[in-house]
Amino acid sequence: MSGHSKWATTKHKKAAIDAKRGKLFAKLIKNIEVAARSGGGDPAGNPTLFDAIQKAKKSSVPNDNIDRAVKRGSGAESGGADYQALTYEGYAPGGVALLIECLTDNKNRAVAEVRTALSKNGGSMGESGSVAFMFHRKGVVIVPKKQPTGEATEDGLLEVVLDSGAEEVNDIGESFEIVSEATDLVSVRESLQAAGVDYDSADSSFLPTVEVPLDKDGAKKMFRIIEALEDSDDVQNVYANGDVPDAVLAELEAED
Repeated sequence: MSGHSKWATTKHKKAAIDAKRGKLFAKLIKNIEVAARSGGGDPAGNPTLFDAIQKAKKSSVPNDNIDRAVKRGSGAESGGADYQALTYEGYAPGGVALLIECLTDNKNRAVAEVRTALSKNGGSMGESGSVAFMFHRKGVVIVPKKQPTGEATEDGLLEVVLDSGAEEVNDIGESFEIVSEATDLVSVRESLQAAGVDYDSADSSFLPTVEVPLDKDGAKKMFRIIEALEDSDDVQNVYANGDVPDAVLAELEAED
């Protein structure tokens, strides 16, 4: 299992903790607003909005909150913020590369919070282009193994999504991760829907092309800096190229 898959497992579990703090809800709502503003308020004609709504529903965001976010984003209701998408690059201790995606209505605040989170946890900001080349944009769909109709299998999923552009199916513990080109994400998701396969999320993500192997101490430092970044309301996603072995992940989870 590759490093990005292990990280996907950890992020997936961490989402439940974030939801309790209310952080995840706010970020999912922001995604919906931005998707509606850029592509219109009809999910049927706006795949990005469709996926943002589905992800919010899977995370138990109330339907009323979702509906209001769509209306604010599309202009049908007042109160929507003018969010700007920004990407920052940086490093965690040990030379781990970080891509940090923000949605903010205050660029100065966003960059200050990113810089502070990095510097307080042994990291640093990078110049534009300093780490971006270590990642590539991919479509990522997370499918739980437990399905309403039974247990999903790797071979079964491959059969469903291979013709729609899927490149690989990775076992990430309680779920499978389906990776495709970002341009094939909608096609892969629609193939799953047509086959009656339930999925947790369908996102355009950055996956590392080069990974940095980490021991327990290095993994702790990477996770600490990522959590500090994600504590900022302006930070939507953090991508890292640290490769944490299964044994180290198990140790860290046991400590939690």
